[in-house]
Amino acid sequence: MSKHSAQPISLFDARIVRPALAESFRKLDPRSLWRNPVMFCVEMASVITLATFVMSLAGVGREPAWFTGLVSLWLWLTVIFSTVAESLAEGRGKARAASLRKTRTEVTAKRLGTPEFGSDVTPVGANQLRKGDCILVEAGELIAGDGEVVAGAALVNEAAVTGESAPVVRESGGDRSAVTGGTTVTANAIIVRITANPGETFLDRMISMIEGARRRKTPNEIALEVLLIALTVVFLLVCINLSPLSLYSVQAAGRGTPVSLTVLTALFVCLAPTTIAALLPAIGIAGMDRLFQKNVVALSGRAIEAAGDVNVLLLDKTGTITLGNREAVAFVPVGGHTEQEVAEAALMASLTDETPEGRSIVVLAKQKYGLRMDELPASAVNIPFSAETRLSGMDAGGRHYRKGASDSTVAFVTGLGGRAVPGDLADVVDRIARAGATPLVVSVDTEILGVVNLKDIVKGGIQERFQQLRSMGIKTVMITGDNYLTAAAIAAEAQVDDFLAQAKPEEKLRLIRESQEAGLMVAMTGDGTNDAPALAQADVAVAMNTGTQPAREAANIIDLDSNPTKLLDIVEVGKQILMTRGNLTTFSIANDIAKYFAIIPAMMISVYPQLGALNVMRLATPLSAILSAVIFNALIIPLLVPLALRGTRFRPMPAEKLLIHNLLIYGVGGIVAPFVGIKGIDLVVGIFV
Repeated sequence: MSKHSAQPISLFDARIVRPALAESFRKLDPRSLWRNPVMFCVEMASVITLATFVMSLAGVGREPAWFTGLVSLWLWLTVIFSTVAESLAEGRGKARAASLRKTRTEVTAKRLGTPEFGSDVTPVGANQLRKGDCILVEAGELIAGDGEVVAGAALVNEAAVTGESAPVVRESGGDRSAVTGGTTVTANAIIVRITANPGETFLDRMISMIEGARRRKTPNEIALEVLLIALTVVFLLVCINLSPLSLYSVQAAGRGTPVSLTVLTALFVCLAPTTIAALLPAIGIAGMDRLFQKNVVALSGRAIEAAGDVNVLLLDKTGTITLGNREAVAFVPVGGHTEQEVAEAALMASLTDETPEGRSIVVLAKQKYGLRMDELPASAVNIPFSAETRLSGMDAGGRHYRKGASDSTVAFVTGLGGRAVPGDLADVVDRIARAGATPLVVSVDTEILGVVNLKDIVKGGIQERFQQLRSMGIKTVMITGDNYLTAAAIAAEAQVDDFLAQAKPEEKLRLIRESQEAGLMVAMTGDGTNDAPALAQADVAVAMNTGTQPAREAANIIDLDSNPTKLLDIVEVGKQILMTRGNLTTFSIANDIAKYFAIIPAMMISVYPQLGALNVMRLATPLSAILSAVIFNALIIPLLVPLALRGTRFRPMPAEKLLIHNLLIYGVGGIVAPFVGIKGIDLVVGIFV
C-alpha cells in the first residue's frame, strides 16, 4: 500500500511563475482590478503620474522628468506586484486543478432501467447522466459520476481523488455508500444511483475551489476591505486638501513652491494601506491551498475562516478519539446462563452484521468455542442497527436474537413480554463501562443471556492535541452512543473537556444549537446520514469522503483521507489565516509612521524649513526622500508574498498572549522596518541622483 498527499508546490516553480506573470498583466485591466478598490485607486494614481511624466518630457512641470518617470514606474510596479501576488496564489491551485483534470476522461456508463442486477443496460455518455439515474459499474470500470451505492459491494480505487492507492470497500447501506466520479471499481460490481448533474460533481467543485476561480470573499475579509477603503478615502481627502493648503502657505510665507501633483499622488499611494490590500486576496487563496496539502477540500472560504474562530469542537468518539474498530474480547454471562450460551446467541445476532464489531463477535465465537455457521437459516431476517433503536440482530426460526445498549435491550425484552431482568446485569454492565469498554447486552426472545465486552482503545497522542486546543481556549466535546459510564471513562482517559453519551441525531443538533445561541462557534465531524442534520447546523462541518452522500452534501469541508482528527488541523489552518491577515494588516498600517517622517518634511520643507527637524532619517534631498518612500512601498509587497502564501506560524497559546506576541513582531517591526528600508534605499538613490 502506498499513499501520497498533495505536496507543497514551490513558490518559484516554473509551472507557476510563468503563467502567473502573464496572468498578473491581464489583471491590470480596470474591469478586473476594481474588485480590489485600494489597488484600483493606486492604478489610477499610476495613470496620473504617467501623464505628468509625459508632460515633464514636454517641458511642463517643476520636477525633473527622471523624478516623475521613476515615481510613475514604481507606482505601476506596486500594482503589478499586487496582481503577481494574487496570481501566484491562484497559480498553485491551478497547477493542482490541472493535474485533477487529467484524471477525468469521457466515460460511457451502463444506465439501468431498474436498480437491479440483470436489468436492461443502455450505454450512455457520462455527460448524459442526471440525478436519479442508476448505473451498473463492474470491475475495471470508471464510475461515471458522483453517487450512492444502492446494491452490491465492491473495492474502489480512489487514488484519483484521495491519493490513496489501496482500494476501499464501498457498499449499499451504512456509512460507506458514497462514491465519487472518476474513481475505479477494481473488484466485484455495484449499482450506483447518480446524485449530481454534470458540472456539479464533487470533482468539479473541488477543482473550482482549489484554483480559486469561484472563491467568494469571507465576512471578515469583506469587513477588512471596508476598513481599507475607508482609510483610503480619508487619505485621498487629506491629499486633495493639501494642494490648496500648500498654495496658501506659499503665499503667506512668501517663499517655497506649492506641492506638485506628482508628490501628492506619491504621498497618497504611500499612506494608503497598499501592502495588505495587495496581499489580501492571496492570503485567502493560499489558505485553501494549505488545506489541500493536508488532503482537505474546503467548499467555501467562509468555512475556513469560521474554523479560525471555533470555540467548541464536537468529536465522535469512534475513529476520532479511539482507534475505531472495537473488538469483542469476552462473553460475560448473567442470570445463571453459561458463557457458551451467550456466545451462541451473540453469534446469531451478529451473522448479518457487517460492522467491525459484529465481525469481531463472530471471530471470537469461532476462536473460543468453535462456533460457526456457513449459511443463514432460510427464514432469517436481518435487523440492522439504527441510532434510534440502538439494537441490531436477526429473527430466525421464530426467535428474536438481539444485541445492543443495555437500556435498549431491556426495553426490547420487556416489550416482548419479558418480566425478569437478571439481578447481576447492572453490575456487569457497570464494571465493563467503568473500564472504558463497551458493554453489548445479548438477548434471545424475552430472556437476557449476558454481555459482550467490546474493547475500545484511545489513540496515542490525542491527549496532547486536546491540550493544545485547550491552551487556545477551545472546548472539546466527545459525542458517543455509549452509555454514560463508558463515555465518562473514555472522556477521562482522552482528557476531553466534556462529553455527550447515548447521543441521538436530535441530541447532537440540540447541543449545537444551544452552543450557537450562547454565541459560540461550533465545529463537528461526521460521516453518516444521521450526522447530516448536525453537520448542516454546525459552523464548520467536516464530512468524511467515505461517508454517505447526505453527510457530504451537508458539510462545507471534505476530508479526502476520511480521518476525523483532521478537524484539529483545519482549526489550525483557519487560525493561521486569521493571524496572517491580522499580522500583515498591523504591519501595513505601522509602516505609515516612517513614511510621515520621509514625505511630509520633503514636500513642505521649502515653505517651512523648520520641518527639517522631522527628517530623522537624514534623507539626502526632498526628491530622493519621496522616491525612496515610493520604492519601499512597492518592494515591501513582493518581500511579504512568501509570508502571505506560507502563512504566519501558528502557536498554540491563549488569544491575549498571541496578540501581544504578534504586536511586538509585526507592530514594532512594522514601525522599525520602513526607517531602515527607506534610509537604505535613499543611500542607493543618492549615488545616482
